[in-house]
Formats: sequence, structure tokens, C-alpha cells
Amino acid sequence: MNRYDVLIVGGGVSGLSCALTLASAKGKFSWADNKRYLVIDNQSSDLLKAMLNNVPGVKQGSLGREVLEYIKKQIDFYGCVDFVNDRVLSATGEKGNFVIETQGSLKFVGDYLVLATGFHEFNILGLDVEVVPNKKAPRPGKVMIKTDRDFKVKEGLYVAGLLAGVSSMFATASGSGTQVACNIMEEWAGKPIVIHDVPEPQK
Repeated sequence: MNRYDVLIVGGGVSGLSCALTLASAKGKFSWADNKRYLVIDNQSSDLLKAMLNNVPGVKQGSLGREVLEYIKKQIDFYGCVDFVNDRVLSATGEKGNFVIETQGSLKFVGDYLVLATGFHEFNILGLDVEVVPNKKAPRPGKVMIKTDRDFKVKEGLYVAGLLAGVSSMFATASGSGTQVACNIMEEWAGKPIVIHDVPEPQK
């Protein structure tokens, strides 16, 4: 059975932003150097059919699918994140021992679980979560999972992106995933964690 430190269900911008932030801690903190992460995705992100014109720092007219692929390349730089294309059917367990099973009969175990599957529906079995109408959705019929202010449902279980009730915008979804990563790293480090890089000084 494959074991990871964090299982991330959903490969849209919130899931990938969470993975990128977690991965970027490698080499900067000793507690991060041996961590492994999994992103499992069923290729249903709305960004796959989007064009981006109002995202800070992203060139106007960029296609969402191209931006997602670029974020994956950023993640690959760190070498500690695996990607699986599959649909998660069930998730059970608790902090330190979450187990997810997929449509393709795969099973993964993780210490933490992050749900980032979007706001269209939530049909993963086995989790005691409260699914409610999404208050920020521009159209009716969308859902979210109730969390605390840190996007936490219970110990070890976090929700990111539109499923956490943030507005349906690239920047807010990305920020939500990043914040979840920071919250997890804060637990590992025992203090607030942010990760910044600076260029090498020119000679």
C-alpha cells in the first residue's frame, strides 16, 4: 500500500497550489525533506475549459489547461509529489491513517487528507463531513463542506478551493490551497510557516 504524508484529492488550482506550497518546503526545513505527497485527480477541473484574463501575474488570454500544466512542472521541480489520474470513491480513517480507494482499484494511505474536488458535487463515501449549499457560488445547486476558519473539518482533514466555500475565482481558489498547505506545515513545525525565495546575489 502506498503511503504519503499528505493525500490531495483534486488537481485543479487549489489542489495543485497546496501541493506546490508543501513541496517547496523541501530543502528549507529539515522536517520537510523526507515528506511525500500525492495528488489524485479525475481531470474534471473547470479550468480545463477556461481562459484567464484577470489573474494577477498570469498573461492575459492564457488557457487554464496550460496554466495547470505549468503548475505541475513547478511541482515536479521538487521531486516529492506523485500524480495519479483516477477517481476517488471512498475515504476513511483519521489523522495519521487516512485511506482512500479509487475507481481503478488503487489504495493510498496518508497522514493528512486534503479535499479539493470543486463545488459541483461531493460524492466520496466514508467521511463524516457536512455538505451544505455553497454560499459563494454564482449559480444555485453548488456545494461546499463546512470547516472551521482554518479550512479544517477535523484533525488531519482539510478542504480547499471552491469546496471550502471560497469564491469561484482562480486567485481565491489558489490562495485557499496555499493556506491549507501553510496550516499543515504549521502543525509540523509548531509555529507559523511561510516560504519565500530570493534571488542569488549577483557577483
